[in-house]
Amino acid sequence: MSKVDSKIPAGSLAEKWTQYRSSVPLVNPANKRSIEIIVVGSGLAGASAASTLAELGYKVKCFCFQDSPRRAHSIAAQGGINAAKNYQNDGDSVYRLFYDTVKGGDYRSREANVYRLAEVSANIIDQCVAQGVPLAREYGGLLSNRSFGGTQVQRTFYAAGQTGQQLLLGAYSSLERQIGLGNVEMCARHEMLEVVLIDGKARGIIARDLISGKLERHFGHAVLICSGGYGNVFYLSTNAMGSNATAAWKAHKKGAYFGNPCFTQIHPTCIPVSGDHQSKLTLMSESLRNDGRIWVPKQKDDKRKAFDIPEEERDYYLERRYPAFGNLVPRDVASRAAKERCDAGFGVGTSKMAVYLDFAAAIERYGKQQILKLGIDNASAEEIRKHGMDVVKEKYGNLFDMYKQITGEDPYQLPMRIYPAVHYTMGGLWVDYNLMTTVPGMYALGEANFSDHGANRLGASALMQGLADGYFIIPYTIGSYLSNEIRTKAIPTSHPAFEEAEKNVQATIDRLFAIKGTHSVDHFHKKLGKIMWDKCGMARNEKGLKEAIEEIRALREEFWKDVRVTGTPNELNPELEKAGRVSDFLELGELMCMDALQRKESCGGHFREEYQTEDGEAKRDDDGFSFVAAWEYKGQGSFELHKEELNFDVVHPSQRSYK
Repeated sequence: MSKVDSKIPAGSLAEKWTQYRSSVPLVNPANKRSIEIIVVGSGLAGASAASTLAELGYKVKCFCFQDSPRRAHSIAAQGGINAAKNYQNDGDSVYRLFYDTVKGGDYRSREANVYRLAEVSANIIDQCVAQGVPLAREYGGLLSNRSFGGTQVQRTFYAAGQTGQQLLLGAYSSLERQIGLGNVEMCARHEMLEVVLIDGKARGIIARDLISGKLERHFGHAVLICSGGYGNVFYLSTNAMGSNATAAWKAHKKGAYFGNPCFTQIHPTCIPVSGDHQSKLTLMSESLRNDGRIWVPKQKDDKRKAFDIPEEERDYYLERRYPAFGNLVPRDVASRAAKERCDAGFGVGTSKMAVYLDFAAAIERYGKQQILKLGIDNASAEEIRKHGMDVVKEKYGNLFDMYKQITGEDPYQLPMRIYPAVHYTMGGLWVDYNLMTTVPGMYALGEANFSDHGANRLGASALMQGLADGYFIIPYTIGSYLSNEIRTKAIPTSHPAFEEAEKNVQATIDRLFAIKGTHSVDHFHKKLGKIMWDKCGMARNEKGLKEAIEEIRALREEFWKDVRVTGTPNELNPELEKAGRVSDFLELGELMCMDALQRKESCGGHFREEYQTEDGEAKRDDDGFSFVAAWEYKGQGSFELHKEELNFDVVHPSQRSYK
């Protein structure tokens, strides 16, 4: 075990990024034209990085497995994007956003990266407005803000319930402009299956054309992994079904350390599982917790309809337990509280694994405000409801429509039923301050890296990090590396390293088809997901984690003996795509359990049942575990732990309380 160097620049926290930008080595415009950069992924991090680097003059190739960058999973983010603009004049600042993020991550994130993120957050909003992103505005024309969990200020900018879609369209427009100018070569329907290393540096990738099945070699002076998170290791999650860990995992197996893999986020506001037929879960935006009140009946196993349960027999348990933050506690706190209520027998719905998210009080409150605005006297209860529903529809209408389509229930009339589900992964490829992995020339951006969120991500911070990394951070930090690469000529893809990498990819494909087993890829994915959810999900313990490791190893062995991949390799073949991704999940799942097992504390999304306070809150061990767990791949089922010690010079760790 060794310590890893995060390359944090010297100086005071508030000055680090400014000083870094002023002194970082640069690449002059003429030299940029001869430098090639590969970007894997076209979501917010990938599209913003590719377009910005191309705008600077670099030659960029961007890869995505979807048919268009517009279909990246960033499109699914609903609630908003954080920025320390203080438009509400409610006390927000760069420091407060930094503080909330470090505290929200349960003091397991790197201070320097988080402060930089908070610092550039305001620039993101200006960038997006300039691109024409239709962020919500107040009556007077100023940009509107709403609250999100883990904060006591309103700093979340939004576009109804489709913020991710609108931000992605902004980044996509920027990317398309560079494609039109010939500065970006867009390779849609391509999946990266291997990283090519030459003399220890990332020099390209092997990608599969998903339409023809052909393997392709692509050279780059640097490779950026912007491929998102690995939540689909659990099978059921809020991620798109195509979301996967393959690009990051291939990078890991080529030497990039994996940071904090056990830190996965369970989102508290999801539509509950309805049956074994489901292939994914649907998120209801955290923004709904601004106005929705979460409750369960005070009586166990209460079979009455929600509207038949009087107010005095309802337990608004978040408001009761956490009066300072109420329904806007961070996601990990809200998720565990919902699980505890359901496990104790107070759940609702047919499965009893759900709680209510109720908008009745908000509809009445908004209705009364509207009645006063309109000067209506002696308004009836029905009139008040109608006007209140109109306000709620304007703020959350598409989310309410989506809920009704999926459940068949009208959330304007009945409370939503919600339950926690796997959503985001705070863990990812370990990167230093420059966003470079432990492989020179290989970078990781957005959810693909571990860097900013610690053990729990605050809501509306994923979009913030993805765009910060792509628009405002990587354009500076990559210059530090590429300034030493200007004499490196483009390496022909006939180089032996490319040939060997392609042979390895082809060998894996041939091996998958040669098995001719009896079970589908989904069969193994579902089995893995159940192991992960039961034993490395919302709560973990030593016994379960040890069992999970053995079960995953046995399942992986069974997969390579009995999986059946239909079709042929030289065609559009989704089963082959899934097989490769699930084989990677079967390795990553083991590492996640190993990481959770060694971290003998509870923090954020990592809740070890052996380590909790008397009232059931997470109990950290700051003396023993104030570090980033950076895992090195040493061969099949073998990993070595390295540590990056976390130093808190500004925000000193304390018991995280939202009461």
